[in-house]
This record gives sequence, C-alpha cells and structure tokens, in this order.
Amino acid sequence: MKKNLILIFAFCFLGNEEITSAQKQTWEEKARSQHPTVGVNTFYGGNKAPLRTNPYQELPLGAIKPQGWLQEMLVRQKNGATGQLDQLYPLVMGKRNGWLGGDGDQWERGPYWLDGLLPLAYILEDKALIAKTKPWIEWALQSQDTEGHFGPKTDYGSEPGVQRDNSRDWWPKMVMLKILKQYYSATGDKRVITLMTNYFKYQLKELPKTPLDHWTFWARYRGGDNLMVVYWLYNITQDAFLLDLANLIHQQTFDYTGAFLKGEMLATPGSIHCVNLAQGLKEPLIYYQQHPEPKYLDATNKGLADIRKFNGQAQGLYGGDEALHGNNPTQGSELCSAVEMMFSLESMLGITGQVSLADHLEKIAFNALPTQTTPDYMARQYFQQANQVMLTRHIRNFDQNHGGTDACYGLLTGYPCCTSNMHQGWPKFTQNLWYATPDNGLAALVYSPCEVKAQVANGTEVKFTEETNYPFGEAIKFTLTIPKKVKSVNFPFHLRVPAWCQKATITINGKIWQEAAGNQIVVVNRAWKSGDVVQLQLPMHLFRSTWYENAVAIERGPITYALKVGEDRKTVKNDKDPVAYGQQYIEVRPTTPWNYGLLHVADNKLTENFTISTKEQVAVFPWSVANAPIQIKAKAKKIPSWQLYNDMAGPMPYSITSDLETSKDVEEVTLIPYGCTTLRIAQFPEVH
Repeated sequence: MKKNLILIFAFCFLGNEEITSAQKQTWEEKARSQHPTVGVNTFYGGNKAPLRTNPYQELPLGAIKPQGWLQEMLVRQKNGATGQLDQLYPLVMGKRNGWLGGDGDQWERGPYWLDGLLPLAYILEDKALIAKTKPWIEWALQSQDTEGHFGPKTDYGSEPGVQRDNSRDWWPKMVMLKILKQYYSATGDKRVITLMTNYFKYQLKELPKTPLDHWTFWARYRGGDNLMVVYWLYNITQDAFLLDLANLIHQQTFDYTGAFLKGEMLATPGSIHCVNLAQGLKEPLIYYQQHPEPKYLDATNKGLADIRKFNGQAQGLYGGDEALHGNNPTQGSELCSAVEMMFSLESMLGITGQVSLADHLEKIAFNALPTQTTPDYMARQYFQQANQVMLTRHIRNFDQNHGGTDACYGLLTGYPCCTSNMHQGWPKFTQNLWYATPDNGLAALVYSPCEVKAQVANGTEVKFTEETNYPFGEAIKFTLTIPKKVKSVNFPFHLRVPAWCQKATITINGKIWQEAAGNQIVVVNRAWKSGDVVQLQLPMHLFRSTWYENAVAIERGPITYALKVGEDRKTVKNDKDPVAYGQQYIEVRPTTPWNYGLLHVADNKLTENFTISTKEQVAVFPWSVANAPIQIKAKAKKIPSWQLYNDMAGPMPYSITSDLETSKDVEEVTLIPYGCTTLRIAQFPEVH
C-alpha cells in the first residue's frame, strides 16, 4: 500500500531555539518535491493565478459541526453573552448602534460582536441567532453610497461608554468585510460580491489621499484583515484591479516583515499594541500569496520565535497589557489577543500547512481561551496571567489599568473591546478543524470532536465523524460515511502529527497502517468505503518547557498544567463607575497556598516523579476545577520569601538559586489543565 508522507518543516513556537541559518531554507523549498499540490480544488475554489496555490483551502461555513465538549462550548455561548449581548449591553449593541443606522456607537464594537455571532448562528443552524444577525447584515449591504463607501458616515459628540466618532475610519469596515465574507459562505448572497467590488474600487481611489492611518492608527496595523478579503474576492471575480489594491494596502500597512526580520521590535517592551501584533502577525503570509518570496516566510517564523523568546508565556500567549510587556508570568495577556492570535494562526495554516501553526493554535485554544471566560459565558477577564493568584480590583504592574478592574471577571471590566470581540474564538476554531486540499481531498489539521461533510474526488459528498476526548485523550477516531449508491471513492486524507508527539500510530479498520514521528502531516491515499474507520493514536508524554527566570512549565500533549489553588469567589456590586466597568464584577482570592517551587527532576526521570491520573469519562464541560479530566501529582516545597506583591505573585525566585530558603517538608501538590483553572501557578521556580 502506498504511503505518502508530506513533511511540513516548521519553526515551532513551542521550542526554545532561535532560528538557525539552516532553518532559513523556506518551507516552500523543502516541501515542493514532496507536496506537489497544484491546481485548485474543484468544489471549494482556492487561489487563482497569479496567486500561489495554497496546500489547504477553507470549507464553507457550516460544513463542520461541533460535537461533544466543543458543541457544549458553542451552546454556552448561545445561551450566554454571545446570544444576548444586545440585551446585556444595550448602550452599544442596541438599536442606536451606527451599524444599524443609529446615532450611537459607530466604531468596532458592533462588528466585533457580529464577527462571532454570525458564524456561531450558522454553525448551530440556530434560527433565532441568525435572525439577530439579519438587521446588521441588511443595513450594511444597503448602506453603500454611489462612491462605494459603506457603513456609518456621521460623527456625533462625546457620550460616556460609546465611541461615536471616526465613523469613516477604515478599520471597523475591515471587521465587517470579514463578517460579510462569512455570510456569503453560508448563504451565497451575491449582494456581498457587489458591495465588496464597489467598496474596493472606492478604496483604490481613496487610499492614496486618505491612507489607512488617516483617521486612526489602528487600520495601519490591521491592514492584513483588509488584504485577506481582497484576495478572497479576487478568487471569485478575478478583477485585476484587486491585485493593485492588494499591493497598495500592503504598502500602507505597518511593515511587519521588516520589523520581524530586524528583531528589535519584539525585544523592546512597549513597542507595539498586543492586539495589533496578534492581528498583524498574519500579514506577511497573506501578502506572500501574491509575492511568494522567502522573506515573508522567514519573517513570520522569526516573529513567532521572538514572541516566544522575549514575551512568551506557557499558555501560548505573551505579555501584552496592552503594549508588549515581556515574559514575566504576572504580566497580563488580553482576551482580544487570544482570539485574534487564533484567527491569525488559522489564516496562516491554510497558506503554509506548517504543523507548528496548528500546534500553537491548539495551545491557545486548549489553555488560554477557556480560562478567560466564566463557565456560563456571561463574564470575562480583560487580562489573564500565567501565574494568577488573586483577582481583585487593584492597580497592577500592567501597561494599562482600567480602574483596577482588568483581572476581575465581568461583562465590562477592563475595556469593552473584549466584551465585543471574545465571541469569535470557539466558532472560528470550529470552522478551521478541517480543510479541503487542491487534489480534492480532506485534511484534519486541528483536533476536536466534530463532524464534517464535504465533496471529494469527482464530487462525492462524504461525512467524517470525529470522536475523541482530545486534548485530554490520546485517541482520535474518524468514521467515514459515503452515499449508499457509491461503492468506493478514492481521495487523499491528511492527518497532522503534532510536534510534541514522539510516535503516532495510524490504524485503518483495526489494522496498523503506519507509525509516524511528530511534526509532519501524513497522507492516506486509498479507495475508501462507507464505514471505514481511521484511528489516530497520539501518545502524550510529560515534558518541561523553560520560561522567565528559568522557571519551568509542565506539559503533556497540547496542555500546560498548573497548580490547583482553592478559590473564594465574591461578586461585588459596582456603584463607583458602572457605565465604564459594569454593574458588578467577580473577585477571586486563594484559600490554599500557591508559593511552591517544584523539585528539580531530570528530563529522563519525569515519569517516575509525576503521577498522572485520568477520569474515566470526560465531562461535557471539562473546563473547571471540579471537572478537570486529568490530574498530575508532583513534589514541591514552599518558598516562604515568595509572597504577594500588588495582589499578584511577587518577584519569582530564579531557578535554581543557591541557598534559596525553602520549607523543610516536601509536599505533594496537584496540577490540573491550565484551562480548568482560575487561580494558578503555571510557571514554577525549581528548587533542589
């Protein structure tokens, strides 16, 4: 049986090494001979000449349906703030919103909400949620004037809690373009194509005299979002002017390519806004599709490595509160950064197929994202901390402090951009679990329980049901269903083996087909029949990663493990400034010690010194202390000098400091998945 391996050479964000000169050889050069994906998928399109052919193509909105715990996350969003934000936040999301034709908020917050609400509505096929999106979509489609401009056009005076100026700013329209792209994917409404064509002609005419940063600086840093929709439209219409516009947008967008290659920006605290970085990260690779030069790949990979080196934290994010702020685990990381980093990684994954991008996407989704919202999806943190031991209203060592509310859970604590923008995380993650391939196959590049329906080969619609407890379990089972009238169908099926996996096993109908090392994509190309079962086994082993002050994080598979800390929660009524920060917020204080250092253990002795226990059944909602599916017992000592500072974990002892005072007694502590925690230590000092 023919077994094709496609090796995806990645510069893994999760590693500690800098990019070497040998690694400068691009993915394109290394993979071209082994991955001759030429042409365009017959059913789902792809890049048209002169744009380069990408190895993977997104599927239509709604083709992938969540199951298991992932479906539960989307249902909780529906029943929580995502489905009710117009009632919970009427000052901004009510009928006065400028994107509904009113005199209220004119800027990004309304589109931000729709950017998560719309994909959620169509993925769940929820008629009530779809109905909520309709007035916004219809108003946007009907708002276009004869010049081609669309959206709000009138500025209004200042009003507390509302952004009523800069109505003509390019930036909020970039978000609405993304929404309309998704709406077209779900409905095929051709009015979207007409609006975008006219708007992009307007941009081509206006940008030379009113560039991206004419009204605010945000659009200059986020031009990649504009650029990707221009290419999407080009692949539908092939209008040549769109390629000229793409070049112009790239020229006016902040030079991420040069900044990443030079390296100084990411090594300098305060050099860039955290969300601009999360969004801008994808711009070099978006533009690479039109100009496939090695520098764009090199810049992206060096940027990811430098984020890790100078600002990285163990949950896959980085210190940015709001400006870039280094890698101390008590620096905040904004919720908008999490969801925008996820979207950037999803956007880049289809362009390069790099395994490291999918690994990094899962790291954020399975660690950072679940902990930054409450289980009912009614409140969120503005900033999370990798080492987070007390959540109170207090001024911390953040670049921005919003009345001291940034670490508290609430609907409006910190700043309301995250209230509006948090909704895209899980729906877009669901959309990007599977991809089409140029040779009419399917690729499972990111793993979670789900079901996908898509056309393959000569047009046969197939269904894969993906059953798994991943990221907690090691087994992923794919069951294929094809129409009864079709005896068999030939198509390639791509499977990612993460970099952290030492040796994966692939079985087909109970028989071992192949064993594969990590950090590659395996292609199974065969004649498939209905009922065929592919099982991917991804053995997870314990490993350590090294961070700020030589501290260590304990990892297993895609999950980082953190200290289980007792919690005392208190809901505080906010009589001081409810318009700015909400009518109430939640404070959380520790009820058990947190100032532990882990006993140093050699890498080859980890399994002997850490005890892993798993629950027989993963709860439908696994992301809580009570429902944590996995626990790890570790040996530790208290460090008496490591105490609270500014309601945070104080300066961390360097690992390993000679003569550091520790308690005499060795204690057994419990680690649970980072995403299940509220209070935690995720980056530990090591002690002798």
